[in-house]
Amino acid sequence: MKKFLILGKVLAAFFWGVVLANLLQPFAQPFALLLYITGALALLIHGLELWVFNKQLAGARKPGQERAQVLLFGIFHLLALPGLQAQSAEPGQEEPQLEAENA
Repeated sequence: MKKFLILGKVLAAFFWGVVLANLLQPFAQPFALLLYITGALALLIHGLELWVFNKQLAGARKPGQERAQVLLFGIFHLLALPGLQAQSAEPGQEEPQLEAENA
């Protein structure tokens, strides 16, 4: 899982590099427009992730740094945070089993 998260972060960093390069020197159309749209959508989605996970990120040692990384890497950084993994499964509650497993 850790390799998957690292690969996701590397690809996200590459994506933001391409978007930044497109802002500095626009690519040929329609690629420039597509990069503007996908960059804006990715920024919107990462902003929503910040809003949803605000309480969990506020409890971190360096909340500003964690928020910046979520803004850049999104879910790839959120899944790497140890506090979010522990909070996703509440203690004392078992996962619901499928009927096929009970048969």
